[in-house]
Amino acid sequence: MTMNFFKAASVYNGYLPQGDRGRRRSKFVLYKRNEPSGVKRSKHYIVQSPQTSKAILDANQHSISYTLSRNQAVIVEYKEDSETDMFQVGRSSESPIDFVVMDTLPGDKKDAKVMQSTISRFACRILEKATKWQDNVEIDGLTTNGVLIMHPKGQFCGGNAKCGLWRECSVGGDVFSLRESRSAQQKGQPIYDESNVLQDGTLIDLCGATLLWRSAEGLQHSPTKRDLEKLIDEINAGRPQCPVGLNTLVIPRKVNIGDQINQPYVYLNCGHVQGHHDWGQDKSTGARRCPMCLEVGPVVTLCMGLEPAFYVDIGPPTFAFNPCGHMATEKTVKYWANVDIPHGTNGFQAVCPFCATPLDGNSGYIKLIFQDNLD
Repeated sequence: MTMNFFKAASVYNGYLPQGDRGRRRSKFVLYKRNEPSGVKRSKHYIVQSPQTSKAILDANQHSISYTLSRNQAVIVEYKEDSETDMFQVGRSSESPIDFVVMDTLPGDKKDAKVMQSTISRFACRILEKATKWQDNVEIDGLTTNGVLIMHPKGQFCGGNAKCGLWRECSVGGDVFSLRESRSAQQKGQPIYDESNVLQDGTLIDLCGATLLWRSAEGLQHSPTKRDLEKLIDEINAGRPQCPVGLNTLVIPRKVNIGDQINQPYVYLNCGHVQGHHDWGQDKSTGARRCPMCLEVGPVVTLCMGLEPAFYVDIGPPTFAFNPCGHMATEKTVKYWANVDIPHGTNGFQAVCPFCATPLDGNSGYIKLIFQDNLD
């Protein structure tokens, strides 16, 4: 049976802060349904009052209302498609939504609340004042804040993939260049030689949450969680040591705030990994001087990135993201450091895929230097 995989690309090291609950999860596995759930266009017609039309009032009728003016709208009705399955993603917790997604906040902020979500309640819902147009008797439109996709250039896992260009998908599935701003009324230019068909590593941005699509074939080349745990064990077997406290450091699977003795820290300006100590600390700024190279800069706890779906290869975790300290392979860190995630109305920023923290520094990452294999 075919299996594909959606991963919320901005969760917290493979987990949601409040845990997976029902249809709100950090990852979704898509299997072929027992009964087809797909729909396809059936007919469309003009109405004066869409909210009182029969199609809108019928809960069993899949339809979309495009408001063209104050007293005119187009209703597009859909009928069952026995050849396809349909999965809906959105903020709404109503029954038609298969996967409930919420706004992602940088870092593991369990108690933080989003004042006003920018994620649409329904993936296919067209809101009033959203951009729409009529062409060749067919009607199409863009959602208010847009659904954006980015296909990687090259093979995502096991290859040398690079970040592709972000595009916008219309309700009908056509591909366009980005609008000037997220909710601008003028649509972008049509891109005829690109497709909305998802491929391994495609990112889908819902204006507040970003999803990563992994194919069944791509996952076969990806590391498993057990593979990542073995890499941690190999580093710990080398008994990396703090050059100041001379205590053995232990890479944790999760950061334990109470364990400061064995918890490793990385100096973000030089990459030296050490234990917790007060040597070289500037109490007024919080910066520290590295005792190995005397470089002054911030220090952060080091933790393994444990979501396998984000990895683009299998290998030792020799690099870490700046400033959060999540470790991963060199290729994985460099790939994500060069992926610009949509941010705000028309901005982009690179973030750590494991915690959504915006990256700092010229590169957004640091090469790790351990004092290990001391036996």
